Order: sequence, then structure tokens, then C-alpha cells
Amino acid sequence: MLLFSFSCFRALSGQAGRCHVTWAWTSDVIKKQKKMPKKKTGARKKAENRKEREKQTRANREHVDVAKHPCNFNMDCDKCQRKQKNRAFCYFCNAVQKLPVCAQCGKTKCMKASDCVIKHPGIHTTGMAMVGAVCDFCEAWVCHGRKCLSTHACACPLTDAECIECDRGVWDHGGRIFRCSFCHNFLCEDDQFEHQASCQVLQAETFKCVSCNRLGQHSCLRCKACYCDDHAKSKVFKQEKGKAPPCPKCGHETQETKDLSMSTRTLKFGRQAGADDDDDEDYGGASGYDAYWKNLAAGGGGQQGNYGEDEDYDEEEDDEEEEEEEEEDEDEEEEASESLAELKLDGTS
Repeated sequence: MLLFSFSCFRALSGQAGRCHVTWAWTSDVIKKQKKMPKKKTGARKKAENRKEREKQTRANREHVDVAKHPCNFNMDCDKCQRKQKNRAFCYFCNAVQKLPVCAQCGKTKCMKASDCVIKHPGIHTTGMAMVGAVCDFCEAWVCHGRKCLSTHACACPLTDAECIECDRGVWDHGGRIFRCSFCHNFLCEDDQFEHQASCQVLQAETFKCVSCNRLGQHSCLRCKACYCDDHAKSKVFKQEKGKAPPCPKCGHETQETKDLSMSTRTLKFGRQAGADDDDDEDYGGASGYDAYWKNLAAGGGGQQGNYGEDEDYDEEEDDEEEEEEEEEDEDEEEEASESLAELKLDGTS
């Protein structure tokens, strides 16, 4: 409004052209303020769709059943006959298989009508004529199909597959890879049963929340910790609608403690006292730890005296055994000397 008033004042003084130019400038400012956002170009839409697909692929990677995926199939080597995970080369003898299996689609034969990068019209290809690449993550062949070659590397479920127990990856052992059914961490074939048997054990002696003394209603099976309703809420990890709150420490989805067979950590020092042992009833077990600690708590030294008496008794037994051995040696020497004397007498006679 100030510009327009000033321009009108200039127009009254005989400068009509200036008024026209000033009005045009103010109208451009108004148009810029009310301008609509630009439409997205085709390239921009494609880029955003690609980013969304990649994000969804990374999210779905955790929900893939690793045991049933083609890159984790069982394979028997044609040369050494050893069972192992699906691989491009045998883990034990480095032999190439006659019928490689695609790590993405699981096929062993490429048909005539397919999206092959290398065209083979009218011919069914098998063996090395079917493969197109080796995956760096799962160490398995990928067929020469365009879809498999372009999608497997991003969606490979064994990208970060490292055993939570032994820290071995796919290239470090020949067995298959699994996921724990409780904490969803990767496990090798050697440690899967042992880990899952002890997975539902809290790293605490009670079921209380790690931040307060209230009962922990939500448990994280990765951190092995419990959280109450207030401390389960996190400012870093957002809770999705209709799902359990994520762990405030690692972001893994928590579960209600009442739905799990959780147990607490128990620490047992020394050996357990054997109350049924007749031989060691005086000492409360094979090692005597029970009676020793009870004696210390009572402030008495009788048990220590018993230990000293036992040591003296053992020393006396050892001395007696040594004396008996010395007497036996002397008797043997006397018998040998007597027999020699008799032989000499017989010779002189």
C-alpha cells in the first residue's frame, strides 16, 4: 500500500510511466506470495518411489523367514558329500556344484521365456550357463534374471548375519544361519539350541523395572531387562499404533512379561552341600563349604581345629607307611644275604 500511494503521488506530479512500472512491481510481489508449489517431475516421482521401496525392503528384511529362504537352503556337495548351506563353492573342498541354486528365486533351471540378461531363445539353461553373479553376503549364486540381479543384493536376509554367540559370519563357518525365536538375533547352526534354551533369562535377580522399583510389565528379550509402563516410553524410538512399545535402550519391540516364560538370574558360589552324603555329613558336603561358612558366621573355630586334626592324622599315617616300607626293605636284604651265605658254604664243601 505504501508503494502504491507513493506511485500515485508521483503520478499526480506528471510521471504516469513511473506509476505504471511501480504498480507492475507490486503486482509481481502479490503473485509470488500466492504462487502454488511446482508440480513434481517424472524423475522426481521415480526417485521418491525408489527411496520408499528401498525403505520398505529394509524394513521387511527382518521379517523374512531365514530358514526357508533360497540363500539358506541345505546343500550336499557333489564331490565331498558334506552337508552345508547353499554356496557358490563348497566350504570344505571349494568345488563348484553341477546344479547351482539361485539365492533369490531358488530355481536350478532357466526357462526359455524369462527376463534374462543373457538371452537364450529356445534353450533351457542349467549349471554355470544359468548363473549371473555371486552374492557377497550369503555367498550363493544368483541367476542371470534381471529381477534377481537387481533386487537380491538389497533384499538379502543375510546381509548382517553374524552369530550372537560366537560372532561368526557366513564366510566363517559352513553351516546354515537361523534366527532366535525370542530375541530375533542371528544364530549359527552350532549354537541355535543352546542359545534358545537360555534366552528367556533376565540379567537381574528380580522382575523389577531397571529404572525404578516397580514391577516390570514389559520385557526386552535383547537387552534382557524389564520396564514399567512409564519407563517403557521412549523419546528416541516412536511407538507404532497397535504395537507394543519399543525398548528404550535398543528399539526392539518389547513383549509383556506375563506372556513369557521369563526367569531371573541366579548366582551360586562354591559347590552345593550334599545333605544326603553319609561320608561328609560332618562337613556339610564334599568340599565342606557349608560348614566352613556357618562356622565363620557363628564365630567359632571348631571346624578349623577339625581340619588341623585331620592334617596331623594324615601325616601320622604317612610316617607309619614309610616305616613299614623301610622294614620290608631291610627284611628283603637280610633274606638275600642269608641265601648268598648258604651258596658259599655249599661251594666250599
